[in-house]
Amino acid sequence: MSTTTPLLQIEGLDAWYGEAQILFGLSLQVAAGEAVALVGRNGAGKSTTMKAIIGLVRRKARRLTLRGADLSALPTHAIARLGVGYVPEDRRIFAELTVRENLDLGRRPRPPGASLPGWSMDAVFDLFPQLADMRARLGGQMSGGEQQMLAVARALVGNPTLLLLDEPSEGVAPIIVEHMTRALVRLKAGGLSLLISEQSSDLCAAICDRAYRIEQGELRGHGPMATLAADVSPGAPLSPSTAPTL
Repeated sequence: MSTTTPLLQIEGLDAWYGEAQILFGLSLQVAAGEAVALVGRNGAGKSTTMKAIIGLVRRKARRLTLRGADLSALPTHAIARLGVGYVPEDRRIFAELTVRENLDLGRRPRPPGASLPGWSMDAVFDLFPQLADMRARLGGQMSGGEQQMLAVARALVGNPTLLLLDEPSEGVAPIIVEHMTRALVRLKAGGLSLLISEQSSDLCAAICDRAYRIEQGELRGHGPMATLAADVSPGAPLSPSTAPTL
């Protein structure tokens, strides 16, 4: 990881749903151009971490910054405008709108100080050729895997600097997971920073540089992705029952 100031820096992050505290003092960072995995069993707090970063749950932190800008008091739309894209686990595709209309709703100008090239409609269709052939199809008429590609494409036309992906392979056919993995490899190669909550060891090993392991809302280990991947069988879920202490 780069020794320069991280793109995303989190220290002492707590988060709640109502009165129930889910995250306890979580700290992590993502460097510019780096892909980082959040691993752990279902319910460990991975999705809550994503929601806390983007401002969808009540949270507080000693530090929560993007390129040094404090995110902790900002609403979700302001965080998105600063360059954080978010692909939720349930995708949140507009079922009654077409692929093109879903993408149009996601468009935002490049954030201030952005160094990455902007994303056009043609660029996301080049990344996901399957979407180009169904641009007039309604979101509700797409398979789960097609909706997942659309959710990622919609986040990209918002021109993020950091992309948060919550379980991108969950409930998706293996062939779509292969397409998604290749697309994420391309995104990383193009300089986009990725924070991925994921159960698939294959997807994480192909994309991520480092991993943080979360258990019961607390950080229980972190280290190089290669170390974790070497000790987990291909295709096995990355959970505390299989993952070594990083």
